[in-house]
Amino acid sequence: MFIVGLTGGIGSGKTAVSDIFEQCGITVVDADLCSRIVVEKGRPALQKIAEHFGESILDDKGNLDRALLRKKIFSNPEEKKWLENLLHPLIFEELVSQINASTSPYTLLVSPLLIESGQNTICNRLLVIDVPESVQIERTLRRDNETREQIDSIMRSQASRQQRLEKADDIIENTGSLDMLKSAVLALHEKYKQLANTHKLE
Repeated sequence: MFIVGLTGGIGSGKTAVSDIFEQCGITVVDADLCSRIVVEKGRPALQKIAEHFGESILDDKGNLDRALLRKKIFSNPEEKKWLENLLHPLIFEELVSQINASTSPYTLLVSPLLIESGQNTICNRLLVIDVPESVQIERTLRRDNETREQIDSIMRSQASRQQRLEKADDIIENTGSLDMLKSAVLALHEKYKQLANTHKLE
């Protein structure tokens, strides 16, 4: 199995890039989606979160109130650490399970915390979507209902731009048009198919 890890800071365009890979027939395993699956109603992790933070962390249907949880952990490093210790191993299990079910020539693992969580250790190649921090902030303010303070807090919790670029095998500079982005992704898709073929033969 040849795994390409895809990461980038908030607002860098990871989803736009992974959508193009998906259109090429590549299985996309999304860590954000996996992080939602492991805290679904009826899962043991949700019960532990409710016991730890209190029942008020659940909405009126018994689902996790993600916005409230985010507020609680971003202002409290110890609570954030507790939550990560609970969820990271479960998310990792879910990722591996989905990767193992993939039948495409290679698999794309998309994660905003690919490097920070150690998920990059299972990847054969690391693709970083890069934009200047000012662009990250501008795009996120436009897209999400977040305050500037919350965005700064999210950016501080992620690897720095420099740390990501140092780890990258491939970089897409995502400040141009959608057409430019698409041609960059298609070129990498061809490259990854070749690398995956070589990997199988080794």
